[in-house]
Amino acid sequence: MSSSTMRAVGVSEYGPIDNLHSKEVPRPAKPTGRHMLVQVKAVSVNPIDIKVRGGVYDDPTDYYERVKPLTQEPPNFHIIGYDGAGIVLETGPDVKYFKAGDEIFYLANPSEQGTYAEEVIVDERHAGHKPKLLDFVQAAAMPLTYGTAYESLVDRLEIKEGERAGILIINGGGGMGSIASQIARYILKLPVVITTASRPETIAFSKKMGATHVINHRKDIVQQIKDLNLPEDIPLRYAYLTSRTEQYLKPAAEILAPFGKICSIVQAHFDMYGSEMMSKSLDFVWCWIATGAYHNYYGDHPEKHHQWYEDLARRVDAGEIKCHLMKRLRLTAEGIREAHRKIEEGKMIGKIGLGVDEPGEGEPFA
Repeated sequence: MSSSTMRAVGVSEYGPIDNLHSKEVPRPAKPTGRHMLVQVKAVSVNPIDIKVRGGVYDDPTDYYERVKPLTQEPPNFHIIGYDGAGIVLETGPDVKYFKAGDEIFYLANPSEQGTYAEEVIVDERHAGHKPKLLDFVQAAAMPLTYGTAYESLVDRLEIKEGERAGILIINGGGGMGSIASQIARYILKLPVVITTASRPETIAFSKKMGATHVINHRKDIVQQIKDLNLPEDIPLRYAYLTSRTEQYLKPAAEILAPFGKICSIVQAHFDMYGSEMMSKSLDFVWCWIATGAYHNYYGDHPEKHHQWYEDLARRVDAGEIKCHLMKRLRLTAEGIREAHRKIEEGKMIGKIGLGVDEPGEGEPFA
C-alpha cells in the first residue's frame, strides 16, 4: 500500500457473506467542519450491517439511492460498519470536543463509508471519549445499541426516571435488549423490567443485564405476563420491540395498561386493526438512531448523542452500566465474515466485536 491508500472491508456488490472482501482504497480526505479523522482500533457488528451488506436494508426508503455512488463511482466499494472505537488522528476546524490523540468510541454516518477500515471520518456529534475501564473492542460494542436504546426509552417512549411503571423488552439476550434492560432498570429505575428469552444462557444473561422478570418468547407472552401477578400499583405501561414488530405488536397491546406506549426499532409490514391499540388509546412510535443526521437534524438536538456517550463513559467507569460484549475476533476480512455468520445464525448473546490487536491470523483489515 502507498501512504495515500488503506485497507478496508466491504462489498463491491450487495449480497451474501462471501461478497465481503478486503480492498485497498484511498484514505479519507482531510476532515472538515465538525468531522475527525480516526484510526480504527476496533469495530462491532450489528444486524444493520448484515442487512446493508445483503442489499435489503429498508429503514429509510431511499437508502440505496443515497449510497449508490459508493459502489458506482471509484473505488466502487461500500465499506460496511457503524460501530467503532479508535484514536483521533486529525480534527476539522470546527471540532470542539476532541483533539488529536484522544481515544474515542463512535458511530459512522449511515449514508457514507463505514467503520470496517483502517481510518474513518467521524462526526464529533456522534462520538464520546472512550470509557477508561473498557478496551477498544469493548468500547466499540457500545455506541449503536446504547444510543438507540437510550433514544428509544427516553426520547421516544418518554419514560421518566423513577416512574412507577413497568416495561416489556423483546429479546433481552440480544445486544439491543441487554442495553435497554440496563437503561430501564439502572438509569430510569423502573421497578419492573420484563424481558423475553428462551434458552438457559440467554435467560441468565438477561437477568444479569437488569431484567426483573424473564418470559419465554416461544410461548404465550400474554398468559406468562398475567401469571407474573405484577403489583397492581405498577402498571405495565411500555413495550420495546427489538425484533419482529409484526409478531409482537398485538400481544404487547393486549398486556399494556391503557394510555401506554410501544416503540419499535424493526421495520415491518403490520396491521393494528383487531388489536387493542385503539380501545386503550396506546401510542406507537418508531426509533431510528440516524434520523437526526439523515434529515439534517430537523426538529432534533444535534449534540444529544455526544452528550449521551460522554454520560455512558462516566456510568461505565462508575460501574453503573455493564458492557455487553460476549465474543471477540481478530479484525480481518475473515473475522468480519465470521461475525456476519454468527449474527445470521440468530443465536448470538450480547454483542460481537473485532479488534486489530486480537490474537489470530492475518493482517488487520486484510
